[in-house]
Amino acid sequence: MFLTISTTGTAGSPATDLGFLLHKHPDKAQRFSTSHGTAHVLYPEAGAERCTAALLLEIDPVALVRRAKGKGRGGAPDSALAQYVNDRPYAASSLLAVAIGSVFSTALKGQCHARPELPGAARPLRVEVPVLPARGGAALVERLFAPLGWMVTAEPVALDETFPQWGDSRYVRLVLEGEQRLADALRHLYVLLPVLDDAKHYWVAPDEVEKLLRAGEGWLEDHPEQRLIAGRYLGRRWSLTRDALERLALARLAEADDTEVEALDNAVDEETDTEERPVPLAVQRREAILDALHASGAARVLDLGCGQGQLVGALLKDPRFTEVAGMDVSARALAIAARRLRLDRMTERQAARVTLFQGSLAYTDRRLAGYDAAVLSEVIEHLDLPRLPALEHAVFGAARPATVVVTTPNAEYNVRWETLPAGHVRHADHRFEWTREEFRTWAAEAAEHYGYEVAFAPVGPDDPEVGPPTQLGVFTRTDPTRTDSTRTEKEPEQEKAA
Repeated sequence: MFLTISTTGTAGSPATDLGFLLHKHPDKAQRFSTSHGTAHVLYPEAGAERCTAALLLEIDPVALVRRAKGKGRGGAPDSALAQYVNDRPYAASSLLAVAIGSVFSTALKGQCHARPELPGAARPLRVEVPVLPARGGAALVERLFAPLGWMVTAEPVALDETFPQWGDSRYVRLVLEGEQRLADALRHLYVLLPVLDDAKHYWVAPDEVEKLLRAGEGWLEDHPEQRLIAGRYLGRRWSLTRDALERLALARLAEADDTEVEALDNAVDEETDTEERPVPLAVQRREAILDALHASGAARVLDLGCGQGQLVGALLKDPRFTEVAGMDVSARALAIAARRLRLDRMTERQAARVTLFQGSLAYTDRRLAGYDAAVLSEVIEHLDLPRLPALEHAVFGAARPATVVVTTPNAEYNVRWETLPAGHVRHADHRFEWTREEFRTWAAEAAEHYGYEVAFAPVGPDDPEVGPPTQLGVFTRTDPTRTDSTRTEKEPEQEKAA
């Protein structure tokens, strides 16, 4: 498989800037391993007036056969011979799209650390793919690329030049020319190459919807062939296609209203369409935490047990928080948080504000030191009670931020949840849920032991009989000179418990 990208330049903007955009030096021939073979990047020409970068994907046929288990994975279901005799090593397909995503990943994101002004500028580009499967013919190729601003040349490839009477094959030689940002050009290819082939070499899972929406942002929302693109890209899995189309429609409406997709989606009241929905307790909890952090004057904040990153996202929206870190024991939760926060699409300046890392509160961790404030939002109730001394030592004894904000359910309020059976906790993973007195007793003891003072506040409606659904404690350090080396009798026992 072969793909070339060419550009022209001037004295003030040389064509060799293409090397900065692709993060591949024109003087070097580089190779990269992929799951199905080896990708090579080289520059057939590199001068100030014209520069061409070539991507050659050399397929390993043995690896291809081993991974080809039927339709959509490189083989075909209608013939046992098809997995051995096919066009996969020669014609551009999802294999080439995956190589583009791997080899040119930084360029796809529109990032260039050495020359940050380059990715945002359109430049004259010529993209050539010598052999491209086109299920739908040259006319479909035109319908897919022309609305994106490309001048399209799609020349049908003869089935056999020796026998012209046999007609054309289903392949075309594709040439695209136009003024485009390189990142946009790569994202067009990343999505539309497998769409034209109408087959993928791997199983299409739900996360493919996220890939499609990321690569299609800014152009797929208004594409006239949106439905065909989504359907083919997602392997004609209609549940995934429906999800993608609904989210694209929301993105288009949000752009028209100049608002966030999440805000537009949350504005829909599916039950009444007319009544205002009550503010969810989770939202009230985040607002209470933000208020406490604002009052403390904290700028560098640590979210311990950050889960899927909802609080981290809220903190990043507030410029008063210059650095935000999220820690969780679950790698899966951190992966979801990274996708939710769109870390891969942040600018360098935005990305410098946020850190996500895996860790456990059962152990002392040097990475937790140095922050102005730490948040334990709905975390402590997920630990077994014998583990709490280890958490206290890790947070209050070792990390010692100036402020610690803790929220936890109020067990007394559980009688107000009509759907919660008597004697049950709110979540299956909760090891305990404290009454207001139990929480205050624990908080006061921990504060006294580690040199803090604590103040309490309700979160949610404060019932005169059973109190609020969530209880909040704000710990403020009273002894700034104390460090982890200042031990008391309790700390060695905690380390032993950990």
